[in-house]
Amino acid sequence: MAPQTTSARVFGRSARRFRLGLSPGFFERPHSFHHSPMIDLRQLRENPDRFKAGAKAKNIHVDIDRLLAFDENRRSLMTRAEGLRAEQKRLEKESGPQIGKLAGAIKKATGDEAAKLQAELDELKTKPSHLKSEIAAIEPQIAALEPELNALLLQIPLPPDEDVPVGAGSEANVEIKRWAPHGFDFTKSFEANRGFKPKTHQELVKDLKIADFERGVKLAGTRSYILTGMGMRLHLAVLRYATDFMTDKHGFTPISVPVLVREEAMIGTGFFPAGREQAYHIAETQRRNPDAADEKGGVGGGSHDLYLTGTGEVGLMGVHMNEILDEAQLPLRYVTVSTCFRREAGAAGKDTAGLYRIHQFDKVEQVVICKADEAESRAWHKKMIGYVEELLQSLEIPHRLLQCCTGDLGPKNADMIDVESWMPGRGELDKDGRPQGAFGETHSASRLYDYQCRRLNMRYRTRSGDKTETVFCHSLNNTVLASPRFIIPFLENHQQADGSIRIPGPLRPYLNGADSIRA
Repeated sequence: MAPQTTSARVFGRSARRFRLGLSPGFFERPHSFHHSPMIDLRQLRENPDRFKAGAKAKNIHVDIDRLLAFDENRRSLMTRAEGLRAEQKRLEKESGPQIGKLAGAIKKATGDEAAKLQAELDELKTKPSHLKSEIAAIEPQIAALEPELNALLLQIPLPPDEDVPVGAGSEANVEIKRWAPHGFDFTKSFEANRGFKPKTHQELVKDLKIADFERGVKLAGTRSYILTGMGMRLHLAVLRYATDFMTDKHGFTPISVPVLVREEAMIGTGFFPAGREQAYHIAETQRRNPDAADEKGGVGGGSHDLYLTGTGEVGLMGVHMNEILDEAQLPLRYVTVSTCFRREAGAAGKDTAGLYRIHQFDKVEQVVICKADEAESRAWHKKMIGYVEELLQSLEIPHRLLQCCTGDLGPKNADMIDVESWMPGRGELDKDGRPQGAFGETHSASRLYDYQCRRLNMRYRTRSGDKTETVFCHSLNNTVLASPRFIIPFLENHQQADGSIRIPGPLRPYLNGADSIRA
């Protein structure tokens, strides 16, 4: 299949057009942090075919040849400017003593001799000045190349790992594992497994009065909801359980991070430019007071456009942007619970009802920042997936693991594993018009190597022989639990014949010991 100008994965599953999408003048204005090369330019120059093949495999169109031409032009101009600067310094050093001698001789000379010496003096002073003018003429040429070069660099996707299956989209993802509680058989219908026909989560929340979609839409428009009574309590309970699970059992450090961030943080974590249309934008610069003081004491820069994050990953990764860490600090293991905002824009009528694809939700997110070692990154990826499996098993949720193919990775991932939970209220309809059940995505675990850390300029000090060098970190992330989407498989799998919801043991302490939810 020919590459398409799309990114299969940015915030979520829905395909999104991969476009530049940077705010006007982004690269011309100062920013709160410095962007490092978005990818390893040395590797790109040495092996452009690897990056071209990676972009093609991900169905992302980017003109790498044009980027390399810009890079070569810039490097040529910079080499020329550096040569002229060196020559200018040499002339200034050599001419200094001569200028002094000529100036002294002029004072003593008269007539034609004085005029001759003055001409020599003027020539000595002019040569460095001419070189300075040449340098000044080159610098705008270099500056003119920077915006488009940087914009192209931002579009280069991280090549997928070689063991990732090649495919155009999610339909080519490969199931690698599934799990179900004792007595549950995926080959049988819910009715055959449990002895009664299941209700959908929309029916359950209505019967149990734990969500109100009509009033949610009245307040905030489509894909909005209100959680009420035990619905709100269940929402908070699963978030708290997941947070404690990661902190108390697996040693992650809990951190509260902003959900309103600057454009730089969205770009640095790889959610821009491809995911711009999925983000909520708050145009603070349009309300800027031109007399307001900026962070450096100047005026006219007192405001910055802000964006609502679609995941806590943005804030967690931004904590150490522009920092150099000590190797002994690594790995950093962070977890946060944050409200997330996404302009979900899937196909009309698809997943628009109920709690599956909504604009606002809360999510417990785990992030690991580790050394630049592929084996260590792979080991952490496996561990992070294992944490989620353990969590789902503790709550008795049937699920499966999917190896995402190249076309479903999105720009920033070298590898990604999706976890899909079984939802009896989804899937094809039977002869009675009732859903037969289907898997739905609830978690996604990503391995990104140094992709984000380069963009965020996040490094660590390490010893190499007798020398200390700085190296870009590696990063990984994984959803621990997102609610209220998680409430869907929870309600549907734990529903009882009498319409109540059974509460698994580990969650009961978070609901004041309640063992069920009843009307």
